[in-house]
Amino acid sequence: MRSKTVILGVLAGLVICGHAAAQNLAGITNQDAVQALKDALVQGSSKAVSQLSAPDGFLGNPKVKIPLPDTIKRVESGLRMIGMGHQADELVTSMNRAAEMAVKEATPLLVSSVKSMSVSDAKGILTGPDDAATLYFKRTTSDALTQRFLPIVKEMTARVQLAQQYNALAGQAAQYGLISKEDANIDLYVTRKALDGLFVVIAEQERSIRRDPMGAATSIAKKVFSSLR
Repeated sequence: MRSKTVILGVLAGLVICGHAAAQNLAGITNQDAVQALKDALVQGSSKAVSQLSAPDGFLGNPKVKIPLPDTIKRVESGLRMIGMGHQADELVTSMNRAAEMAVKEATPLLVSSVKSMSVSDAKGILTGPDDAATLYFKRTTSDALTQRFLPIVKEMTARVQLAQQYNALAGQAAQYGLISKEDANIDLYVTRKALDGLFVVIAEQERSIRRDPMGAATSIAKKVFSSLR
């Protein structure tokens, strides 16, 4: 059998220490290592999408809940003072519901990104930090996810009349440099925050698999990630 290929050589040098660990890697081919990584990434990203697209996936999770931008919160305070707090609450709820609906579209794009992964990409993820795969997803899917999310977000926020007021007020604030242009449009803001939340939860799933390899979906993934501990 040929000597260990690029991925396993790097793993042995940078990650694996000791004779026992080296024995654990015996019989794991380069193809096994790449397949294990792909299995784990499909598993983790699918769990992340399932978690966030469930009812209150965004709204009920403080780590990813989408708030009004800080500048717009001043308007929110004014609305509450004149008895319109429920409309502000409705807008926040609508933003998070839009994110929950949009994120359902993420799975095909994430899986496609995994399938097209190069050996070089796999090597970088296997030997990289705990969020190396998440960074890979950001680099390869952010633009496509934005295009997929935005129409859904627009449809959801259009149902809330206050969304138009948000855009008007935020647009004025942006002219004076009080709010970033990215936050001045509610649809772009929610889309960006939905992506941020998705990558937060994907990173959590990635760390979980690295730390608890036995939770991996397939036997080869269990074997490879156990050897990396």
